[in-house]
Amino acid sequence: MIDRRMFTTALAVCLLATPAMTRANQPPVRARVFRAPDCGCCGAWVAHLQNHGFLVDVVMTDDMQVVKDRHAVPTPLRSCHTALIDGYVIEGHVPAADIRTLLDRRPKAEGLAVPGMPIGSPGMEMGEQRDPYDVILWTGSDTQVFSSHRG
Repeated sequence: MIDRRMFTTALAVCLLATPAMTRANQPPVRARVFRAPDCGCCGAWVAHLQNHGFLVDVVMTDDMQVVKDRHAVPTPLRSCHTALIDGYVIEGHVPAADIRTLLDRRPKAEGLAVPGMPIGSPGMEMGEQRDPYDVILWTGSDTQVFSSHRG
């Protein structure tokens, strides 16, 4: 027989425990994500941010090039979606942990980018398959590797 009090307590913990609560020492960060309506990996990346405590406002658009041009994302760094987070431009499948590091360090930069759509990056999961990729920090035309993910 199931103890009703234990079941009720366990159920309450499951319902109340959210990613934001598990990161009590990290305040929620707002993200505005521009994405095409028909892009599934963009939706998966939004879910990745939400699962890591970000509050996400999604803006659907059929003209992502205009968004990327408006926010000066260098052509070689472009990917499918673009986000604005606390004064930075985040391009493509950048891991939430790297965004948090960026926000903690606050370097003088335009933002972070993961060019292309590497398999295994957040939103591009395909089982155990993982491509190595770099997260690029950029300011104008200057770029440097911010972090490396080696599958």
